[in-house]
Amino acid sequence: MSQENDISNNFQDPNKNLALIVYGLQILGILTGGIAWIIGIIINYIKKDDVKGTWIESHFLWQIRTFWIGLFWGIISLILLITIVLAPVAWIVWVIVGIWIIYRVIKGLLDLLDNKALLSK
Repeated sequence: MSQENDISNNFQDPNKNLALIVYGLQILGILTGGIAWIIGIIINYIKKDDVKGTWIESHFLWQIRTFWIGLFWGIISLILLITIVLAPVAWIVWVIVGIWIIYRVIKGLLDLLDNKALLSK
């Protein structure tokens, strides 16, 4: 019975649920070519003021930073791919960025589920 209460108490904070949804959208974004990422970043920016000063704010900042840095390096690798001469480099950059994004989403998600704040790095 107490385990059941722990689980239900873990998801009563609507802002925590939003952060959880955004992590889910980030995972989906990997599979949908980024479309779900756009929905997630919109949620981050719309609800950013609601989480200001809470431990969940660190997750929103983590998610926003992951989106923008991932987008930047994704565009760089796309430009490299278009040049054809640097296409092999583009694929290497793409794989490294993909691994970095997966790491950040998993780390953020696990820390959120453990009710831990993240550093926004």
